[in-house]
Parts: sequence; structure tokens; C-alpha cells
Amino acid sequence: MTILSMLEVLIAVLLLGAGVYLYRSKPAKEEGATEDVDHYGSQGAVLLFVIAIIMIVHGFGALEYRPSASELEAAKALAGMGHRN
Repeated sequence: MTILSMLEVLIAVLLLGAGVYLYRSKPAKEEGATEDVDHYGSQGAVLLFVIAIIMIVHGFGALEYRPSASELEAAKALAGMGHRN
């Protein structure tokens, strides 16, 4: 794991924390409201969750391309065909 990927995971964890804080914070009680509203959540918090999850997956290297053995073998065969005289 490189320094940049560790930094990416750290930022993603901070985004998750910010998303939890934003999701759980209660809105201020409006003037003239007779009852306390228990509505939690916001679209901004959900967006932070999605971005954080994508950053964590990318930071751990799960999105890197790793060719399979058969793909490597096919690439070697195609490279060998191009060098005929």
C-alpha cells in the first residue's frame, strides 16, 4: 500500500465520519412548530457515504487491472505472431 493509497483511505474514513455526523444531526426546531420532528438523514450524507465507499475500494486497490493467466498467455501469443519475418 503506497502513501497515496493510505491517504486516500484516511480521507475516505473522514468522509464517512462526516456523513455519519450529517446524517445523525437533528435539524433546528422551527418557530411555531408544536412538536419535535424526529426526521433523520439527508441526501448530502448519502452522497458522502457513496463517495467514501468508492474511495475505500479504490484505495485498497480493488479496482486495479490484474490480467488472468490466460490473458497473459494470449498476449504473449499475439506478440509472438507479430515478430515473424
